[in-house]
Amino acid sequence: MSKETDSPRLRLAVQKKGRLADDTFDLLAKCGLKVRHGRSRLFARIEELPIDVLLVRDDDIPELVASGAADAGIVGGNVFEEDRLTRDGVGAVIADALGFSRCRLCVAVSKGETYAGPAYFSGKKVATSYPGLLQSWLEERGVTDAQIVLMHGAHEIAPRLGLADAICDIVSTGATLDTNGLKVADTIYRSEALLIAAPGLDVAKAEILGALKGRMRGALASQHAKYVMMNAPRSAIPAITAVLPGADSPTILELAGEGDMVAIHSVCNEDVLWEHLAELKSVGASAILVLDIDKMLN
Repeated sequence: MSKETDSPRLRLAVQKKGRLADDTFDLLAKCGLKVRHGRSRLFARIEELPIDVLLVRDDDIPELVASGAADAGIVGGNVFEEDRLTRDGVGAVIADALGFSRCRLCVAVSKGETYAGPAYFSGKKVATSYPGLLQSWLEERGVTDAQIVLMHGAHEIAPRLGLADAICDIVSTGATLDTNGLKVADTIYRSEALLIAAPGLDVAKAEILGALKGRMRGALASQHAKYVMMNAPRSAIPAITAVLPGADSPTILELAGEGDMVAIHSVCNEDVLWEHLAELKSVGASAILVLDIDKMLN
């Protein structure tokens, strides 16, 4: 038996197309991981880490991971939570919240309607492909007599066709709702991409997942992080530290032959704006340099 056969490989399920898929493949690339064989197939391979990629529908990812057919997956929180609320038996577990592909699940009503709160939906029909999330939100707010109409697409036309009084769907810009004479009434769930794992993952695969998670955290942390360098009088260090956005304690280096002047280096985990630079200069900083960070691992 070959060494490659003996070595464990993590099976990672990801969405094969769509916004989440694009964001996922972009993140893997930033992690230094190349997905080979292209996205058009159902199976791909990563060589930089022992990972096989399953390209599937997003709705199938929680089940594939829960059943052990996949060891891990990247899925929208809305899909994961819907699976959790409607599942019988043990489901997948959240390994990490990734913070990208953010969206919101909203209830929407006709523009001419007056919406004064969740009680509006009492006795009304609401079309959605997220019955678990919708029912949970309604029941938590004391609405127990709304009728949920299950639809897997074209929710926006349900009120126009007389199939429902309102809808519950993912909203990005709201342009589609507006075109169909609808408006957002309430946000019931805010979603982001999640890294999920099969329950009871063995030690070897858990180590691979840990390595993947570490790379992802580093890549995500570096997206907005900046490395800031400047010179300043030692007495200005407290004021400069107060200005630097999202920074830990800076590194202070002596400048040869410059008396009280020091070099200040800091990693800022938030965007460094021109306003920050102007404020740094006003408290004594000079020769300010802001650099992008390609990779960062804590």
